[in-house]
Amino acid sequence: MKKTTIILMIFILAAIISVGCTPKSTSDITFVLDWTPNTNHTGVYVALENGYFADKGLNVEIIQPSEGTAEQLVAANTAQFGISYQENVTFARAQGIPVVSVAAVIQHNTSGFMSLKSEGIMSPADFSGKKYGGWGSDIETAMVKYLMEQSGGDSNTVEIVTIGDTDFFVASATGAVDFAWVYEAWTLKEAELKGMDVNYFGIAEFSDVLDFYTPVIITNEENISSNKKMVKDFMSAVAKGYEYAIKNPDKAAAILLKHAPELDKDLVEASQRFLMDKYQGDAEKWGIQKTETWDRYTGWLFDNGFIEEIVKSEEAFTNAFIN
Repeated sequence: MKKTTIILMIFILAAIISVGCTPKSTSDITFVLDWTPNTNHTGVYVALENGYFADKGLNVEIIQPSEGTAEQLVAANTAQFGISYQENVTFARAQGIPVVSVAAVIQHNTSGFMSLKSEGIMSPADFSGKKYGGWGSDIETAMVKYLMEQSGGDSNTVEIVTIGDTDFFVASATGAVDFAWVYEAWTLKEAELKGMDVNYFGIAEFSDVLDFYTPVIITNEENISSNKKMVKDFMSAVAKGYEYAIKNPDKAAAILLKHAPELDKDLVEASQRFLMDKYQGDAEKWGIQKTETWDRYTGWLFDNGFIEEIVKSEEAFTNAFIN
């Protein structure tokens, strides 16, 4: 069974169990991360630490998804907000699961492909004859194939290797893989701090279609329709948190480290400085999302068979809560 099919089945189950589930109070909010704390999440931690939530009368708890994904928890309103990705929102809505993106955390896709410099990989065309290490999802395979076709490479010569959460540095050192899909703000910065000789290029450099929103902040339709003030107040505080991180990267890094002391200090600081001008990017305000970005990537997902019908962008995201 395809990984995407499994994900969609889980979404459906989440929707079924979510009926009638409402928060105890609109002032008590649970925010669920997509993974462990990192610099994608800094603005939320800043809003918590600096009292921006408290100023709005909100009591916010930030949790990690120990059971279920962020999308499942938000769909069920077990968490009122969470971190997701444009593709996950699209998959959910394709199955009638009413999660909605209310902000782009980072304005452009800052992920790309990294390899040891000795591999000589400078563009997708150079993937020919190489081993890609990833999570084993169909989207990864389709993305590698698409980028190679756009760059004149032969996608049939790429070997797809599933390494899961195995450290890329370990996998590449042993020759298990030659390149991997990583986030520039984290894994590339980690490689630089370790003094490794690597090549990296961003996906957005080679494809506008794949310049999608990753990550985004989500809520559900019920909150948008019935708890507008809560959503507005929450997003106002979060926006203030990211604006603070943009202007004060070192102080923002210190706040993230206070709440997640297990993180590497040098990596957090380097990542935070990198993201300071990426959060808002070329947008008028932090968090703004564009219809054309949603339309392009949704069309790509449809063309590659990941969804059976086009998801309407105006239903998948809203800028209504970006002040």
